[in-house]
Amino acid sequence: MEVSYKELMPQIDTLIFDVDGVLTNGMVTVFPDGQLVRQMNIKDGYALKTAVDAGYKVCIISGGSNEAVRTRLQGLGLTDIFLGAHDKIKQYYQIIDKYNLLPENVLYMGDDVPDYPVMELVGFPCAPQDAATEIKEVSKYISPKKGGEGCVRDVIEQIMRVQGKWKGKFYAKFD
Repeated sequence: MEVSYKELMPQIDTLIFDVDGVLTNGMVTVFPDGQLVRQMNIKDGYALKTAVDAGYKVCIISGGSNEAVRTRLQGLGLTDIFLGAHDKIKQYYQIIDKYNLLPENVLYMGDDVPDYPVMELVGFPCAPQDAATEIKEVSKYISPKKGGEGCVRDVIEQIMRVQGKWKGKFYAKFD
């Protein structure tokens, strides 16, 4: 019998996210000087900061290598940020080993085929509503929100509510 995704949420203590297509809408604006610019949802950012402040391990594994993305995420309190990761399994195992984690306590949200190998290993694979078909098939939860449009906030808020940690108001500590 298949377990409801809500039954998987109480044990999650680590949240790993892809960037492009999850924290962004997957679109990149290319300026004449070659600079690539992405947009990130401010509500996703607030949820990431709230999760960090609540004691969750929040990590990023992305194939993209834009340092502005690192700067934004560091500003939210994230420290485990792997950019330019083309073999995401390697970074996944670094996180598992660093924190001595059990895979069943880990959420990974991805949107496209490069995320698939890691999503097969975690206890709670998730996807935005507009993820690739293969990713939706391996996911135990598909957010009703698209990438870059609140899917990260959706899943973080749900996990924190199930665990009794979403109180409706927070005083996030921004440095």
